[in-house]
Formats: sequence, structure tokens, C-alpha cells
Amino acid sequence: MTEEEKTMHIVHGRVKWFDPGKGFGFIVADEGGADILLHANVLRNYGQNSVADGAGISVNVQMTQRGVQAVEVLSIEPPQGVAFPLGDEAAPASLEEIASLPMEPARVKWFDKAKGFGFANVFGRPEDVFIHIEVLRISGFADLQAGEAICLRIVEGKRGRMAMQVLSWEAATRNGG
Repeated sequence: MTEEEKTMHIVHGRVKWFDPGKGFGFIVADEGGADILLHANVLRNYGQNSVADGAGISVNVQMTQRGVQAVEVLSIEPPQGVAFPLGDEAAPASLEEIASLPMEPARVKWFDKAKGFGFANVFGRPEDVFIHIEVLRISGFADLQAGEAICLRIVEGKRGRMAMQVLSWEAATRNGG
């Protein structure tokens, strides 16, 4: 491997697309250039199994014989310009209010992307927490797997507890909760 191939640098961009079934996707760098390969293993090392199309992403990249590849995810931000989907009077009015909610550790019970929702269980609590696909998307995820460890910011809605934000377990612990 040449010195050029060993050199890593940070790139900021947006997720062009990511397919968990195929195990990879691509990032478009803010400064342009060739698409950057994002492999599922690199994303899993960050603590997520999926990422939403259009999500902002910062990665360490490396030039390889096959082109530029992400080798480490540093941060993921939700796609821009998405409206908050749940018209529940209990829902916080702003992203700042959502960010002020406590993070609660949870495990995904099930999530069906085709149905557009799923449920998780918060550790030590018996009731299910509803997760809407748009909440998942604005949190920077494309899908969740049963058994996946996550953190949720939750409100009490008309029909029970609802997730307002989903965070990866590793990202939440890395950011100090």
C-alpha cells in the first residue's frame, strides 16, 4: 500500500443512498469529487445499521485501489428541511425542546419500514414506545432491526409513549448522554 493510500482525512457530505440489504451506500462530499463508498461495517462501528438518504455525515476517508472509502463515521446529522411529523399536542414544538428531553436506553422490539412504524422497550419499563418512520428519518436512520440497542427521547402522547428522537447507543454514550 502506498503512502497516499494510507493517508486518512475528514470529509463532510451527505448520504446519497444507503441500502442495508446490500451492505453499502455512497456519500457525496460537500467539496465535490467522486462518490465515497460507505460500507455497512463502518456504519455499524459507529453504532447504526442504517442511515437516512440525505443525512449529513462526517467521515474519515482513505484512498484505496477501488476509490475513496469511508473508514470511520465521525458524526451523522438528520436530513435537512424535514418537518416534524406528529401532530400530537404533547409533542415538543422545536428541535431544542426535543434535545432537552432525557435520553432513555431502549431495545427495538420490532420495526416495519413498509408499515412506517415500530416499537421499542425502555429498560426497566413495561410499556412499548411507538417509533414513527418520520421520527426515525429525521433522526438520521433509515431502518431499525429487532434487538438493536438505541437511545430514545420520549414524550407521553395521547395514545402512550412516543419517540421524538432516536439515537444510536454508541453515539449517545460517546456524547455523554
